[in-house]
Amino acid sequence: MQLGDVLTDETLDVQTASVEVDRIEIDSRRCVYPTLFFALPGSNADGVDFVRDAVARGAVAVVSPRAITSAVPVVVIPASRIHRVLAQASAAVSEHPETGIELVGVTGTNGKTTVTSLVANLARSLGWNGAVIGTLTNERTTPAAPELFRSLARLRHDFDPSRPASVVALEVSSHALDQQRVVGCHFAVVAFTNLSHDHLDYHHTMESYFAAKARLFGPEYSSRAVIWVDDPYGAQLAASTALAVTTVSRRDASDVTSSLSGTAFFWRGHLVNTVLVGDYNIDNALVAMSIMVELGAREDEVAAAMAGVAAVSGRFEVVHQGEFTVIVDYAHTPQGLERLLASVRELCEGRVLSVFGCGGDRDASKRPAMGRVASQMSDLTVVTSDNPRHESPDAIIDAIMAGVVGPADVRREADRRVAIARALEEARPGDVVVVAGKGHETTQTFADRVEDFDDREVVRELLKGS
Repeated sequence: MQLGDVLTDETLDVQTASVEVDRIEIDSRRCVYPTLFFALPGSNADGVDFVRDAVARGAVAVVSPRAITSAVPVVVIPASRIHRVLAQASAAVSEHPETGIELVGVTGTNGKTTVTSLVANLARSLGWNGAVIGTLTNERTTPAAPELFRSLARLRHDFDPSRPASVVALEVSSHALDQQRVVGCHFAVVAFTNLSHDHLDYHHTMESYFAAKARLFGPEYSSRAVIWVDDPYGAQLAASTALAVTTVSRRDASDVTSSLSGTAFFWRGHLVNTVLVGDYNIDNALVAMSIMVELGAREDEVAAAMAGVAAVSGRFEVVHQGEFTVIVDYAHTPQGLERLLASVRELCEGRVLSVFGCGGDRDASKRPAMGRVASQMSDLTVVTSDNPRHESPDAIIDAIMAGVVGPADVRREADRRVAIARALEEARPGDVVVVAGKGHETTQTFADRVEDFDDREVVRELLKGS
């Protein structure tokens, strides 16, 4: 494809416009011939510093936010527009794979992974093509635009064209919206789960965080929305967006019965049985089922299909049930941890024991709040490490401990394996041990190394050896 067909809104000289490219990259290490390299400005590194490396590896043209000297043509696009152009160009090079796919965009602080996984699984249960792009499949919640559109192209290629519909459910993060990674995507449905304290190291205020999320609910991205309105930000969004809105609320579920093995309730007159556990997973299921109806599925078929949908990896995942129960969950925000522990408390016959930490190089302001929640809602808490990255594990634990309130039994142990072992040693019949924060993750990241670490496997190993 010629550069002039990729950068359609830019004024290029004839020679530059005729350069052939078949790939776009923002990481110079991934460049091969013939790549168009976008030298993006960044908070930690400047892409311009890597232009020479990109060209050496096969880049045949460069997009830069400022004029630079290079051995290949350089197109200057201001920093204010460069991310938008990147997304548009990525879609073009991948031959607009978003067309012919029913895209579903889900945003919110908590619940994105569960809702998108449910949508994809429900689609497959109904005989449709279904896939998800998000936390479980990528390093980033929402991939950078080049990888996003490559992923969509692969999915479109792999989908069975004989099936009645093709659905891709995409987790859309606030970072992705702020950095315009999903420009060029038109979603059949967009959905909002909730908003609570997270990512304030990036957005600084809840108002800015909400504004980033709200961008998904404009006509550029969709015409239809499913919004959880029991959340005050959701109610505000539903009242302000110009999109056609289907509101979702806990009131949509009646006659709820729950256990640590699953949940049953009635929705729109239909019985729903699901292996999902916890009140907040009822919320997630309601949002996912409403999305499916907006995509054209029948309510009775959606309700029946929920019985065959598996639990989501690392989300209220029961990894041991014996005299006591062990649950692994991804909860890593104050609200997420609170909702998790509240659900466990409601279903638990004995005590609630929790193990958790907070990530390094991430929003530090939520750490005391996490300590407060755990100390108020657990009978025993062991505060530990969770991807400390470049920070001191003990310093992170200190910040968490600063939020501890009351006479709670809260202990500290920087070694996550030892922390989990101590909680398991304390467990009695009827207790539930909750290991929170990492969920599906299989590594632990330190400043100088990345170690294999899967909470679920660690629990199984410790119990097997006890």
